[in-house]
Order: sequence, then structure tokens, then C-alpha cells
Amino acid sequence: MTRTCFVAGSPIAQSRSPMIHGHWIAERGLDATYQRIEAQTDVLPTLLARVRSGELLGGNLTKPLKEAALPALDTLTDDAAAMGAVNTVFVHQGKLTGANTDVPGFLAHLDETCPDWQRSVDQALVLGAGGAARAVVYGLLQRRIPRILIANRSGARAQALIDSFGGLTAGRQLCPAPWPVASSTLSSCQLVINTTSLGMVGQPALALAWPDSLDGTIVYDIVYVPLETDLLRQARRRGARTVDGLGMLLHQAAIAFGFWFGTTPQVTPELWAMVAADITGTTGS
Repeated sequence: MTRTCFVAGSPIAQSRSPMIHGHWIAERGLDATYQRIEAQTDVLPTLLARVRSGELLGGNLTKPLKEAALPALDTLTDDAAAMGAVNTVFVHQGKLTGANTDVPGFLAHLDETCPDWQRSVDQALVLGAGGAARAVVYGLLQRRIPRILIANRSGARAQALIDSFGGLTAGRQLCPAPWPVASSTLSSCQLVINTTSLGMVGQPALALAWPDSLDGTIVYDIVYVPLETDLLRQARRRGARTVDGLGMLLHQAAIAFGFWFGTTPQVTPELWAMVAADITGTTGS
């Protein structure tokens, strides 16, 4: 019997998840398919019922379904509970389960690109205060980064994100940083992560007051269309180690695949090159 997985949300036409999961399905010779489902919140109960019944093996959820799915689920992984949002659903031990793979996907890609990175990071700067920023901050807290600055155009939103972590900080410092970000702030951080949409195709570039040198600094942009944003170009010119956003997409997808099929695939250079070629050949997201 063919097993079916999906990505659901709106808009969904430009999702590259079918390409990624289709590659792993073919690689393993599985009798399975992965499809796009254009879906608003009104069809979510029916979609989740199909997962619960076994008609669908599981799937990925994107906007506007990631928070709307929570009341219909039986249980959440720790990451999903901390995020207050799910991007992966599946049945485990008879329970309809929601997971959020953004946190482990972010950390896995950073570990792969910059091994032992946390040993050299005393202070990190997170740009943005939305859902992606929450995943990144939670990941940094898991790795026990001593001090994390959050800069956002709305200072109130940055403070709200900080307050939402409450007792999860375990002695770590979460602090707001003024926007626009000062050159001295950038100089004081060993890790800088952009979680905003600035720099994405169709969006203005993220303008920062870069210091002359970023030697020893890691600059990570979760944007992956384009693969090399202006942020990464500017950072590389100043000597930073740069990390693009495509690897996070691939690693979080691998974790989701493991929930459905019981085996977590490798993110290979061949897969990265295949998806990168598709990105550079289009203007979609």
C-alpha cells in the first residue's frame, strides 16, 4: 500500500518539500508519495483526521496552519510545546502528535557547518522576533549560550519574546538590543543570526552598520532565496564565517522524514546542490 505524506498551507505552490522528500523516497525505494495540499484553516480538521485514521502517514504544516493545529493534537514534542507551533504531524503510539523541527534543524545545520561553534560564543545576536527567532533563541538556550541579544524594529515585540521564555533561561541572559543595530553591538557578538525576511527575494536588503572586521564571527541567515543574501556577502567581505539558510531547510526536513518513516536520511552535498540549482533557476520561495 502506497503511503502518502504532504505539505499543507497557503500559498504552497512554491514549496520545495516535495523535491526534498521525493529524493529521499526514491533513494530508499519506498512505496510512498509526498504531495502539496493548498489549505486554509477550514480544511485542517479534515486533514488531521486523515492522518489520525492512517489514510495519510503524516505531513508538514506551514502558514496559516502551524498554530491552528494545536487544539486538534493529542500530544506535542518538547520543541513544539516550547514553540507554541507545529510544522510536522504524525501518529505515534496511537496519538496524533505535533512536532516542530525548526529548532533541531537549525542546530544540526550549524553543527555541520561550524563544528563546536558554541565553545567560542559568549554572546549571540538574533535579528527579528517572530516564530523563526523563537526557534533560534530556544536552540541557543539549549546549547547554553551565556548571553543572547534580540534586536527587532519593534522593541516591544523583542521584549515580549524575551518575556515568553520565562523560567527556560536557566541563568542565561536574554536582553533586547536597540534597532538599528550599532556597529559596536555587532563587534561584541561571536554569532549573528538573521531570522527576518529582509534580504529575501522581493524584500529590501537588511542594512547593518558593519564593523571593519568580523574575524571569528559566525553570520547565519535563515533566508535561502537567494542562497547568498547581501547580508552574507557583506559579512564574508569582513572575514566572517557565513552560513546560508538552505541547510536548515534540509535538516529540518530530514528530521520530519524520520518521524514518518522511522529512518532519518542524510543531508548530502548532492541533495543540497539539487535544491540550490532549483532555487537559482527560479525566483520562487
